[in-house]
Amino acid sequence: MVRRNLDPADIAAMRKDVRALMPGIIEDFRRLIAEPSVAFPGYPPEPVHQAAAITADLLQRSGLTGVRLLEIPGGYPAVYGEIPAMAGMPTVLLYAHYDVVPARKGDGWETDPWVPVIRNGRLYGRGAADNKSGIALIAASLQALSQNFPVGIKVIVEGEEETEGHLGAFVAAHPDLFRCDVFIITDMGKVVAGEPVLSTTLRGETSLIVTVRTLARAVHSGMFGGAAPDALVALIRMLATLHDKNGDVAVAGLASGTWTGADYPEDLYRRLSGLSDGVDTIGTGSVSSRLWSRPSITVIGIDAPSIRDATNILIPQARAKISMRIAPGSDPVKEIGHLADHLRAVAPWHVQVEISSAGGSAGFICPTGGPAFDLAGTVLESVYGRPVLEAGAGGSIPLMNILEQAVPRAEFILWGCEDNEYSRIHGANESVDLNELEKMIVAQALLLKELGRVAGSS
Repeated sequence: MVRRNLDPADIAAMRKDVRALMPGIIEDFRRLIAEPSVAFPGYPPEPVHQAAAITADLLQRSGLTGVRLLEIPGGYPAVYGEIPAMAGMPTVLLYAHYDVVPARKGDGWETDPWVPVIRNGRLYGRGAADNKSGIALIAASLQALSQNFPVGIKVIVEGEEETEGHLGAFVAAHPDLFRCDVFIITDMGKVVAGEPVLSTTLRGETSLIVTVRTLARAVHSGMFGGAAPDALVALIRMLATLHDKNGDVAVAGLASGTWTGADYPEDLYRRLSGLSDGVDTIGTGSVSSRLWSRPSITVIGIDAPSIRDATNILIPQARAKISMRIAPGSDPVKEIGHLADHLRAVAPWHVQVEISSAGGSAGFICPTGGPAFDLAGTVLESVYGRPVLEAGAGGSIPLMNILEQAVPRAEFILWGCEDNEYSRIHGANESVDLNELEKMIVAQALLLKELGRVAGSS
């Protein structure tokens, strides 16, 4: 399909309607952020359930019918609702999640993470970008249509995206609930606000725990050090082999690719990542490839004595948790197997090595070139007045492959309100640009209208 510009009058009318909705949307948005809906084990469940209830209420007030909480076995509920399609019209399923990662004021927040604050056009608070902005985007785009829905609508808002989720098994068991022609995933974004982007790939994630044992018990380092190996030293030597001298991942057999889409400027990456002055980036090739199409390995935790508790002993056991981002399209089981094989092969001094998988999920390659994907690009170009970029994402959304398996013929559109420059998802002072939210509401509402128009004219 050749892209065409939308009628400027239609865009102007939608902008006007959305602008009038924004005060109410922002108030509902703030109410969502104020709930510390951390679904991690050990956190109180009441705020998670309350966030689900607030989400359900907001969607119902936005015109969605049949809104209900889906009880997900073993996990927190998902919010679901639908508006049946008129004869001959497609159905669009919109996705977001209401759970968030933990946050504490002492982690570097300038304000209380659970008290939403607007500063310089940005709304601050945990979940403001990831992904309660997606809920606001869905609700507002429905409101902007004034209950004149041109296509069938389904909405699913997950409650466990940030932790070990259970929605995937539910989707596999109830595929009819998720039947649609187009998925719109509102949990994405762009490098900088104001830049229209369609995401086309996501890396997968998998991790393992490696345990190294050398001694039956801790012993005096003066009496025994120099002949008996220290478990922590052995573990450090193993971890040091995960990257070569350039910083590229040095594990044999891992899938890897070269990114051919939009570039990620290195100077921008340095600024956004907070890389300290004089510190080199690691790896070779373009930043885009390193972030979006190649594997990366991070040691995210080590069990060993703290400096405060340090004594002059040989450490008998040490453990590390290693997280690996894997190339889109690669098999997480095979990839974690390569990492485990590498660790066993480089273990020094015949130390005892035990490896256990800590779980993982595959990356995702978005099918492109379909009419809905092309139409999404047309809408973004018309609303933003700039060419659309196709970008990858280094993060993971485990549900994507499950949805594709459940509805193999559906198209996917991955977009959202987050920006890498200032949103700081999962970090302190998370925020979303309210102007970006407004533009994306306009774009999403227009896309739903255009999908209905195209279907009705064919």
